[in-house]
Amino acid sequence: MDMTKRQITKIAREANKLVIRTMKEDGIGSGEMDLIHLVRHNPGLSQKEISVQLNMDKGAVARRTASLEQKGYLTRRENPADGRSQLLYATEKAETLKTSKAAVETVFYAWLLEGLDPAEQASFTAALNKLYLRSKLESRSGFPHVTELLDGKEEGGTHEQA
Repeated sequence: MDMTKRQITKIAREANKLVIRTMKEDGIGSGEMDLIHLVRHNPGLSQKEISVQLNMDKGAVARRTASLEQKGYLTRRENPADGRSQLLYATEKAETLKTSKAAVETVFYAWLLEGLDPAEQASFTAALNKLYLRSKLESRSGFPHVTELLDGKEEGGTHEQA
């Protein structure tokens, strides 16, 4: 039984709703935000690489990148290895979106924590940090422990649906 009731995920979804609403005010949709995020972290991607990594149709990627380029969030440069293709890079305007997203999340989480007294805040943030570090370590090692648990549940026929 999941004693967390997936509440970490649910809180993150609520924060994301606020981020999406705020990004829409800047003319950015959630799908566009995903593409900007990918290009920011992987500068110099081709549309084909974006299509593969985001599991999107090539035409949809072309439309979305053209829209983001027109809005000033992406720029194209000639691929030095292949003059027939172009590579995409985030602009300074796209970099400010990261700050905006982080700022919105920071305000939301600060507001959320106001409902706890200082001792509860300290205890919660210490436990949260411990869980975060544990999740990062598991992720970096390829999720061996969680995969083992999932495989065991599936074999035993007790795998629960989300």
